[in-house]
Amino acid sequence: MIDTLYTEFGEVRIFSNFVVAVMNEGVSIKNEYYRVVKNISEKYYSDKLFGYISFRKNSYAVDPLVYLKTSKIETLVALAVVSSNGIKSTNVELEKRFYAKPFRHFNNLNDAKTWVYEIIAQNENKTTL
Repeated sequence: MIDTLYTEFGEVRIFSNFVVAVMNEGVSIKNEYYRVVKNISEKYYSDKLFGYISFRKNSYAVDPLVYLKTSKIETLVALAVVSSNGIKSTNVELEKRFYAKPFRHFNNLNDAKTWVYEIIAQNENKTTL
């Protein structure tokens, strides 16, 4: 792990190829959260591809419109949501419609990490062709 950030929304752990975000119980993720992700991308991933993993341990609301802006971050190539709750996975299906890049739901963190690494590798291969 490279760093841990504590925001008003929750905790974001920075790793070499991805971030893992755990949001606080009851928060509402709106467009202003885009700025947090954008700042992370500029500080830690300005010259490399990365993935974002939302580890949904807590219950909170997400305005799906935040994904419209977030999908414009060039170095962010994948978004994964980890939750074991069926309702949360149903929400992910709606959220996917607003995100223009690979977006998947997982039941465990390790599977999400593996998938993020795969998406990064696929995108790196595209840029070297």
